[in-house]
Amino acid sequence: MLQAGYVAPSPELVERARVIYHRLLDTFGLPAWDAFDTPLEELISTILSQNTNDRNRDMAYTTLRNRFATWEEVRDAQADQVIEAIRQAGLANQKGPRIQAVLRQITEERGSLDLDFLRQLSPAEAHTWLMRFKGVGPKTAAIVLLFALGKAAFPVDTHIYRVTGRLGLRPPKMTVEETHQFMEALLPSEVYGPAHINLIRLGRSICHARRPDCLMCPLKEVCDYYQRLRTAR
Repeated sequence: MLQAGYVAPSPELVERARVIYHRLLDTFGLPAWDAFDTPLEELISTILSQNTNDRNRDMAYTTLRNRFATWEEVRDAQADQVIEAIRQAGLANQKGPRIQAVLRQITEERGSLDLDFLRQLSPAEAHTWLMRFKGVGPKTAAIVLLFALGKAAFPVDTHIYRVTGRLGLRPPKMTVEETHQFMEALLPSEVYGPAHINLIRLGRSICHARRPDCLMCPLKEVCDYYQRLRTAR
């Protein structure tokens, strides 16, 4: 999935990423996560998670599964029924039709809603296949690859993009889309899951968007943002 003009991380930056990863392990521990039974479930859940928090996503997903016995029923339901079921996730008028469109397109192309064939594809092939669907961007595709299929992919959300920028783990002007690829080169693939989750934890609990709690941060000694603050003082 290398893009034109891609610049690989320097050895020094790779070492800094290693230090940061282990400090986050010391702070938050080795995270565990609940994997869905199928990649389709992960895909739908991740679409629901867009522009909302985990609690609202989970409530909407549970309501959707309780309301409809199968994904085929979700696909074939009246649009307003699906919208009402996922209301808690926010942007239901967009997400409902988007989910149904994805389910219909998968059925048309594959003859069923079974996405297990993705396990046989390379990470790049599976990523490309998922990205063809409207509403499925790099983050959504990477989450499905990493957490449902066990493939090498590093999802970048708003927390990770903010934190990696402040830490100096990526070039300042690098886009979110480019950061996915950059983080994959920066860390070994076997730590993508724990690194992804712990960077999000850091962003939620300490490295807030408006007022980061730098003095409480376990990474302040290796953080470009904090060092600039100290110099400014």
